[in-house]
Amino acid sequence: MDSLERLATLKKTGEESFHIGGIALPQNLMAFWRWSSSELVGNALRGMLAEYIVALDLDCSDGIRREWDAVDIKTPDGIRVEVKSAAYIQSWGQKKLSPIRFEIQPTRGWDSETNMVTDNKIRQSDVYVFCVLAHQNKETIDPLDLSQWEFHILPTRTLNEKFGEQKTIILSSLLRLNPIKAEFGKIGKAIREVLKS
Repeated sequence: MDSLERLATLKKTGEESFHIGGIALPQNLMAFWRWSSSELVGNALRGMLAEYIVALDLDCSDGIRREWDAVDIKTPDGIRVEVKSAAYIQSWGQKKLSPIRFEIQPTRGWDSETNMVTDNKIRQSDVYVFCVLAHQNKETIDPLDLSQWEFHILPTRTLNEKFGEQKTIILSSLLRLNPIKAEFGKIGKAIREVLKS
């Protein structure tokens, strides 16, 4: 039987061709990415985009995102970061702006290296970065414009103390906890500040 060890994921260029038994087709991986990943305002991909934006700020975006890992980002100095995203504007038709709400429930952490799941449900990170795509005009929203985002940084211990097992938090409740608000380029500094206090 072949080994069932964890697959080593190699970073792709987008130029890799679809093929049939080694015979290249005209479509490449970039065509798939354009097809599957152009909707940046939608909830699922916006969440991954927020993770990437935070990873950029933390200077740890060179690697590859690990699906289902216990935390979204691990910095080179070992800080475990959970990234949450929300937006007022959605890709679908709306009658009003969406309320800003984040999931904060404790989870059982899975380690992709060991394929082990923790026994207890806890918040796995040291810190949360709550990312709000704050722009409120559907005609000009652009998730790639980092000035349209707000970043609120809070140590996980604060969520544990104030909210216990609670599953979600709305923006007004988050703001009452006095998170550090940072713009892009200052998220890493804000993370280190909240972890010192």
